[in-house]
Amino acid sequence: MAGKVQQEMEALLTEAFEPTRLEVINDSAKHHGHSGDDGSGESHFTIVIEAAAFAEKSRLERQRMVNKALGDIPGERVHALAIQASAPTP
Repeated sequence: MAGKVQQEMEALLTEAFEPTRLEVINDSAKHHGHSGDDGSGESHFTIVIEAAAFAEKSRLERQRMVNKALGDIPGERVHALAIQASAPTP
């Protein structure tokens, strides 16, 4: 079952990008006891997102777009976020 932060990220990204693919993967268990593990079980995530909005954008631009859509979540409420953002292939 997805946690509160994971559900919020899914909702924000869906609203911002209307993705054709979206996976928000909770990697926190892999980092238990490591730096940034706050014990919440929602400290480390991987986002796999595919959306038309990323067409003709660089990898850095795509990551900035995702971070902007997530507001205060990256760095404030989530310690680590890996982003794999792509545009649909024709």
